[in-house]
Amino acid sequence: MHNIRQILAGKGDEIWSVRPDDFVIDAVREMARYRVGAMLVMQDGEMKGMFSERDYARKVILAGKSSRETTVEEVMNAPVVTIDPRATAEEGLALMTGKRIRHLPVVENGKLLGLVSIGDLVNAVLGDQKRLIEQLESYVRG
Repeated sequence: MHNIRQILAGKGDEIWSVRPDDFVIDAVREMARYRVGAMLVMQDGEMKGMFSERDYARKVILAGKSSRETTVEEVMNAPVVTIDPRATAEEGLALMTGKRIRHLPVVENGKLLGLVSIGDLVNAVLGDQKRLIEQLESYVRG
């Protein structure tokens, strides 16, 4: 069973972020550039919030706001829900489902280690299940 630390090790530790005073249009451009669905909102090394494509759609477009005049801080989610690297992928999925979020910053002893997405966790769980099925099939065959 994968834990969050193992998942991070497999994907790298690159963390993309924007500042609270960045305009939404710039944050969306950065997400497109890095092909990510969410970015941490950081200021002076501290997590201030999370900004996602969903925030853009619901809090900017549907609200009739201008992405060129609205700052990330106005539409970001805060406080940020985080997860410990020792948690399992299943625990991460349960947390995401319960909080209705798709991205989790991984924090250990106050230090940001990385970010996992719902896709990262689903892939890990599916891989674990596939290995378990193969082991059971092997056992049954003798």
